[in-house]
This record gives sequence, C-alpha cells and structure tokens, in this order.
Amino acid sequence: MQKKTLTRRTVVDNLIKQLELYRLENRITQVELAKDIGVNFSTVSRWLNGKTKPNKIQQYHVEKYLNKIASKAIKKGKLQ
Repeated sequence: MQKKTLTRRTVVDNLIKQLELYRLENRITQVELAKDIGVNFSTVSRWLNGKTKPNKIQQYHVEKYLNKIASKAIKKGKLQ
C-alpha cells in the first residue's frame, strides 16, 4: 500500500476549503473574514478563487483563526 504524503499545497488547499465552508455556514462576508484574519479583502478573494495561496505567515494566521473558532465551538458544545 502506498503511503500518502501531505504536501504544503494539500494542507493549504484544505485550510482554504475549511475557511470557505466556515464563512458560508456562518454567513460571514469576505471583508469580515479578511479583517478577522488580518489581511486585505483582495487577498482572501484571491485565496477563495484559487488565484493565489497564502504564504507561510498568512497560513499561520489562517490556522490560528480556525483553531480559535474550533475552540469556541467546543466550549459551546457545538463541536465534538
């Protein structure tokens, strides 16, 4: 059986999918999301449209944002 290796590209693609899913489920605009993460609206727009990928620093901020959301959801009992 072949071992599946996670590349940075795969990790980043999954992060962006999670970010977009969260945004849509919670009816958050791209502008609000950009503000929460600490980047420009156009940056978020390019990520979600697949035109660019977050650099490593931006990736860190996206991961931090998603972890914060997950922690809040767990505390509220919405995520197990």
